[in-house]
Amino acid sequence: MMAITAAHVARAPRIRLGMVGGGRGAFIGAVHRIAARLDDQFELVAGAFSSDPEKSAASAADLGVARSYGSFAEMAAREARRKDGIEAVAIVTPNHMHAPVAMEFLKRGIHVICDKPLTATLPEAKKLAKAAEASGVVFALTHNYTGYPMIRQAKELVASGALGDIRLVNVEYIQDWLAEPVEATGQKQADWRTDPARSGAGGSTGDIGTHAFNLANFVSGLTLESLAADLQAFVPGRRVDDNGHVLMRYEGGARGMLWCSQVASGQENGLRLRIYGTKAGIEWEQENPNYLWVSPLGAPKYRLTRGGPGSGEAAGRVTRIPSGHPEGYLEGFANIYAEAARAIIARRDGVAVDEAVTFPGLKEGLEGVAFVDACVRSSKKNGAWTKLAL
Repeated sequence: MMAITAAHVARAPRIRLGMVGGGRGAFIGAVHRIAARLDDQFELVAGAFSSDPEKSAASAADLGVARSYGSFAEMAAREARRKDGIEAVAIVTPNHMHAPVAMEFLKRGIHVICDKPLTATLPEAKKLAKAAEASGVVFALTHNYTGYPMIRQAKELVASGALGDIRLVNVEYIQDWLAEPVEATGQKQADWRTDPARSGAGGSTGDIGTHAFNLANFVSGLTLESLAADLQAFVPGRRVDDNGHVLMRYEGGARGMLWCSQVASGQENGLRLRIYGTKAGIEWEQENPNYLWVSPLGAPKYRLTRGGPGSGEAAGRVTRIPSGHPEGYLEGFANIYAEAARAIIARRDGVAVDEAVTFPGLKEGLEGVAFVDACVRSSKKNGAWTKLAL
């Protein structure tokens, strides 16, 4: 068994962090704050937690944050002028605000940690990616499932050739929280996620389908060539899809299937990945994230555990506690923040980033938005095979 290593960087001054969005009643803002604190590499010092100055100030008071702003533009301008201004900003707004918020901070050289998807539309994504690359800052996208240790283990196994040539990729992300028209009740999360003006054209495809697509790409290392999508809005009156079935053709000949649904009754957070090659297959599910199943061709199936025998270096470097003690969603999210911290501190110190540092960024963000765009276009053409418009 390899030694357990903590997911932390050598002690350095904490990164001064700001946050846009994530005020009272916001789910994902609290998750980001927990993730940023877990390895003690960030200090939240400023925020535009709401576009309403009073609400923003109230949230700042709740959190003990000294500097509160009523708009992200004011925050970007004023923080950039301070000697003790923020070094990085976490963007935890609805999708349609990701691009305008990021642009304000990018042009001032402030690092960005953005919730997924990258933007609500593909033209916005391309414009933002170009601006971010030109700025030279660290840009991290919180596809948090790539931070799970056994997902890192799975990626390492595929890259090592243990599965042989990849033939099949099957990924699903299924929930039931939108099985009824809860947006009509004023539920905050459902309200914006089912509004195409704020979420983008994809509903379940943009919200959770992008996670599934990203995870399949991350582990398999494959590049999607084309897809055929069949999207539905099962709940009457819903303006975005709440279910999607996608066939995928990868470069090199591999084939894949992706199912995303937010109307699968009885399902909570069923993210599951299966990959099969010429030598072996692997299987992982998010609701039991500390286990990775390996099925060698012609040999008994076996289980690898996080921190246990056979767990490799890639998993070990993002593992905090011994095997048998569950790690999951919050720790996976924190691993993305820890990896981003390593990159930001390296920029601060003028040194190269460790090659082992891995986190989703602009490439993955652009691919995710292009995936949603292609799914919507394909479904409108009765499932026609469609290429990503990258």
